[in-house]
Amino acid sequence: MSDLDGRSALVTGGASGIGAACAWELAARGAQVTIADLDAVAAETLARELGGKSWAVDLLDVEALESLELSTDILVNNAGVQHISPIEDFAPARFRELLRLMVEAPFLLVRAALPHMYRQGFGRIINISSVHGLRASEYKVAYVTAKHGLEGLSKVTALEGGRHGVTSNCVNPGYVRTALVDKQIADQAIAHGIAEQEVVEKILLTESAIKRLVEPAEVAALVGWLASPNAGMVTGASYTMDGGWSAR
Repeated sequence: MSDLDGRSALVTGGASGIGAACAWELAARGAQVTIADLDAVAAETLARELGGKSWAVDLLDVEALESLELSTDILVNNAGVQHISPIEDFAPARFRELLRLMVEAPFLLVRAALPHMYRQGFGRIINISSVHGLRASEYKVAYVTAKHGLEGLSKVTALEGGRHGVTSNCVNPGYVRTALVDKQIADQAIAHGIAEQEVVEKILLTESAIKRLVEPAEVAALVGWLASPNAGMVTGASYTMDGGWSAR
């Protein structure tokens, strides 16, 4: 496909996992993709492979983002981390860190990108949220709070950007098959003395009607469509890809 020929795209956390899949998808559609990642080597390696650019950046350094100006047509806010702990033991500094990375940094990147998008009358902001942007789970207070905040940011951006040709949407997957999730599965299989597939079905996907992980390429395919001209009337939406979890 070449429906993004001539467009530029920026993917945060783009050097691996969902971000890398999104970068490949957007590049395959013709976009010039910039890989933004804390891991400079991985970002540069992937950028060379797909003919794009790399940007080594620490998104936790939000002060450095306040004066940023971005000339990108498509912004994919994907960077994120997880931390699991009961609320009473959750370190306040860690709570603030997750919100800084997954709410404040996306806000600052959106803020930096909108003037360019407004000037050209086109823009696509795609926020990789989660089923946890719509539902809650125990012991994930910072992640759930951050993803709910990202949903709000996305909707306000949609309302303000609509008259300028800018759309803003969230993609809300359940558990995605990434290196971090694979490690979690292996660790839990050992801890519980059960097969890894049982971990997936009985622990991770208890609420899901479809008992398998989401593949990064599936998330990327939706991101590619949301970035395309065919999604021009889609804005302020949250697209679940959770195997039926949020249907309950």
